[in-house]
Amino acid sequence: MSETETDIKKGLAGVVVDYTAVSKVNPDTNSLLYRGYPVQDLAAQKSFEEVALLLWTGELPSAAELEEFVSYERANRALEDNVKAAVDLLPLECHPMDVARTAVSVLGANHPLAEDPSPEAELEKAKSLLARFPAVLAYDQRRRRNQDVVAPRDDLDYSQNFLWMTNGEEAAPEVVDAFRVSMVLYAEHSFNASTFTARVITSTLSDMHSAVVGAIGALKGSLHGGANEAVMHTFEEIGIRKDETREAAAIRAKKWMEEALAAKKKVMGFGHRVYKNGDSRVPTMKKALDAMIAHFGRDEILGLYDGLEAAMAEAKHIKPNLDYPAGPTYHLMGFDTQMFTPLFIASRISGWTAHIMEQRANNALIRPLSAYNGPDQREL
Repeated sequence: MSETETDIKKGLAGVVVDYTAVSKVNPDTNSLLYRGYPVQDLAAQKSFEEVALLLWTGELPSAAELEEFVSYERANRALEDNVKAAVDLLPLECHPMDVARTAVSVLGANHPLAEDPSPEAELEKAKSLLARFPAVLAYDQRRRRNQDVVAPRDDLDYSQNFLWMTNGEEAAPEVVDAFRVSMVLYAEHSFNASTFTARVITSTLSDMHSAVVGAIGALKGSLHGGANEAVMHTFEEIGIRKDETREAAAIRAKKWMEEALAAKKKVMGFGHRVYKNGDSRVPTMKKALDAMIAHFGRDEILGLYDGLEAAMAEAKHIKPNLDYPAGPTYHLMGFDTQMFTPLFIASRISGWTAHIMEQRANNALIRPLSAYNGPDQREL
């Protein structure tokens, strides 16, 4: 085949580049599976700590294995002073994704096993990164609000402690559970752009933290991460009126969507490249959002949600993706909007590192070819 006839797969669309045992979308049930388990079942029954171990090891942990990891995670939550110092050097005006990227670099530089590629060392680094990253987010949000830093507590589970460090108070059980559900649902999603970036970096035999930094860079792009932030910006553009009825908010939201679509405006939070019949994670996340709306008494949020969803369905027959219910859920929990994508990182660290370990275990340098379409050879 000549260069002019080369079949280019832009964006690697439809290209299968490797095997993975970490996750898959089951087309028969339109369900996302983690190591074979439907994610909605895991979200209903398992802690985020259990799901992380499942992604890393391939099996749900025994009671003893879970207890060992929980003890480790709780003992390794605090940030080193140089991580805090690096964060403090960054301007308050920068995006929190910049903070996340920088903090992971410093965490990697600190780790005594940073250059050890053995399976045991890789798993230890994954656990350490998952344990410390919530403190990065909490530290950054509180410094931006000019609030005192809240130290982690070892008597709280992962989700409880995350919310404690962020808000400075213990969250209600309903809030903790909704947050746990979001962490489980965001944990893994096969060869998405950030995961593939992490695998490419790993394929060069670079270290785990470098691969995660690269993944964060990919996730920062608006075509991959950031949709949960964009959803909240849409709600804010329409206007969040706490004293408004659900019905009135829905009418305003529907009108806004109709005008946005007429103007060919891109509206984030709808559609997905993988799912053809709707994102299978949405019903579970929507249930968590409904719980938050009921807990905080915020029916106007549900009105905005319903109005936008209905208008998009009528005009385009496009369904929401996970980011659509996740954005307002995080808003109600007290997270600043620009922190939503870093929250994605906190969860996806488990999936990224699972893929990094899988790539390293059966590695081949990822180096695709390109079809040249520049000038022919010419003389100076």
